[in-house]
Amino acid sequence: MKAAEALYAAGRRIDRFDAEVLLACLAGVDRLALMAGPADLDLDETAYAAFVDRRAAGEPVAYIIGMREFWSLPLRVTPDVLIPRPDSETLIEAALALRGNRPPATILDLGTGSGALLLAALSEWPRARGVGVDASPAALAVATGNARALGFADRTVFALGDWGQGLRQRFDLILSNPPYVEDDADLSPDVRDHEPALALFAGPDGLDACRVLLPQLPDLLNPGGAAVIEIGATQAAAVGALAAAAGFTVAIKRDLAGHDRCMILSPRA
Repeated sequence: MKAAEALYAAGRRIDRFDAEVLLACLAGVDRLALMAGPADLDLDETAYAAFVDRRAAGEPVAYIIGMREFWSLPLRVTPDVLIPRPDSETLIEAALALRGNRPPATILDLGTGSGALLLAALSEWPRARGVGVDASPAALAVATGNARALGFADRTVFALGDWGQGLRQRFDLILSNPPYVEDDADLSPDVRDHEPALALFAGPDGLDACRVLLPQLPDLLNPGGAAVIEIGATQAAAVGALAAAAGFTVAIKRDLAGHDRCMILSPRA
């Protein structure tokens, strides 16, 4: 089957870009290489049709192909973990700006999911070691596999836990993308029906996780340390108030779309 014919047929049912990504996955090539390559491929038509059917039914592409890139790192993803999003790269940018001339030796990722934030940070600081905590054993299995695949297994520990409860170690840098979506939020079916609710929803106002997480942070930071937390686009004032009550000064970093996305927390002197 010609690739062009396959894409044309798929494009009548799903987004053309998604059709290209799915075809490239089955062909074992990069999407751009697929577009620049020959029209004829040794394509498993049945497998491609199944991929297209799943996407047409609303399943996210990342779950279909089992992979998502984050901070230029290829990460395995499953329905047990939130799909890493480009907006979350704002946290790594903020951490680099904050600690660029003072590389952290220890990093904690609370609610690690696929391990995206922790592994991205470790890729920037090759001497650092990190701990990832999650309440989902299945998510921890994904994160552990990603660390191993990227060659970071000897610098990571993944642990089952309830945010920072019970941790006795202190860290130079804490990263977290906690759930912050309101329970009744109007989400797209791709997200609502497929991504793990545990990683998305946080009560009627979306702040339940932050109410638990933020008061724990002061006892988890080394002197001079800081936390970088993802927030919803309209939550800066509310989360900022919780952070101030926990003893932090607050700075906000916006994502590429200009939305408040990242809260940088430094303990008040």
